[in-house]
Amino acid sequence: MKRYKVGILGATGAVGREMLNILEEYKVPIDSLKLFASQKSVGKQISFNEKEYMVEEANEESFQGLDFVLGAASNQIAKKYKDSIVQSGAIFIDNSSAFRMDDTVPLVVPEINGEDAFSHKGVIANPNCSTIIALMAISGISRLSKIKSIVASTYQATSGAGAAGPVELKEQMRALLEHKEIKNSVFPYQIVDNLIPQIGNFIENGYTTEEMKMQNEGRKIMHLPQLKVDCTCVRVPVPRSHSISLMVCTEDNLSIEDIKREISLSKGCKLLDNPDEFLYPMPIHTSNQDLVYVGRIRKSLINENAVCLWCCGDQVRKGAATNAVQIMMKLIGLKY
Repeated sequence: MKRYKVGILGATGAVGREMLNILEEYKVPIDSLKLFASQKSVGKQISFNEKEYMVEEANEESFQGLDFVLGAASNQIAKKYKDSIVQSGAIFIDNSSAFRMDDTVPLVVPEINGEDAFSHKGVIANPNCSTIIALMAISGISRLSKIKSIVASTYQATSGAGAAGPVELKEQMRALLEHKEIKNSVFPYQIVDNLIPQIGNFIENGYTTEEMKMQNEGRKIMHLPQLKVDCTCVRVPVPRSHSISLMVCTEDNLSIEDIKREISLSKGCKLLDNPDEFLYPMPIHTSNQDLVYVGRIRKSLINENAVCLWCCGDQVRKGAATNAVQIMMKLIGLKY
């Protein structure tokens, strides 16, 4: 079996470290590994497959000889090194939003549009975490009938804001219990005992940049240029795993039985839907694993061609690190 030379750009962050975990867990055949991060992390040792690797600071020559570079850094860093990576001959699978809406860059969820990855010109983009989780949940529905519109509300965990998010939540929980001052720096308001109905910056239409990703990225991934999405994104006091409420309107009037069957057959999804036994997806089900759980499936009361559902998925894994590794695995012909 061929073994691959892999680099991780942003290796010391939450997503970069999770990429290492996934590569090891999925037994991806690695010949050599290079870990890149900012100057403050240079010299750190990170363990992978029982070996220690030293973190380096990237430069334009760092990517020579690599087969793949997995991007887990900021838009700025991704843009800075994109040309160097491509010119080196490596394939850049990037988790930032820098290239997602570039017409020359495939935007890929392997279970949905994996074949798009093969049309790359050196760069493949990883979608937004909530977009991945939502589209995974409804991919089975799209096989039954064309999806025309979606109404989505996302309930996004604190770790979606980076490793500091859950730390701030725990510190605020402790301060609340000890009747001390609650301080916030990661989020614009306290997150403990609260919900914050803003993720991303507000734009002219009243939506946020995060909310528009569901429509814009969904159109590209599902090859539905006319797809319409109303989305509201909310930060919630949960450490890990995003939850999403969806109303999906299709061209045809579908039965709940057919929808449940297709979801249960969807690779990467788990149907958990038994109201009589109070079984439905929750963040505690989906954290630290890769399946998207789907439940609370029911017909809309306002549109006969619409269905409502609830889904949960780990945004650090399937919503980011795992999806990027799975794109790489798709390209080299490995099953996952």
